[in-house]
Amino acid sequence: MRIAADTGVCVGAGQCVLTDPEVFDQDDDGTVVVLAEHPEGEHAAGAHQAVALCPSRALTLVAD
Repeated sequence: MRIAADTGVCVGAGQCVLTDPEVFDQDDDGTVVVLAEHPEGEHAAGAHQAVALCPSRALTLVAD
């Protein structure tokens, strides 16, 4: 699985970073930055949760 982020849609709510700061971060404008494109183990579960919580739907999971 791979995390895809649409930075043009991101509103900078930061729910992803709060969910798993080892997988997600925000740039100076608050836009999502994916730190681990292919999360594994507990980080994969966090990625699923972050996708579900994203208010702008900027995050998606893509099957590899």
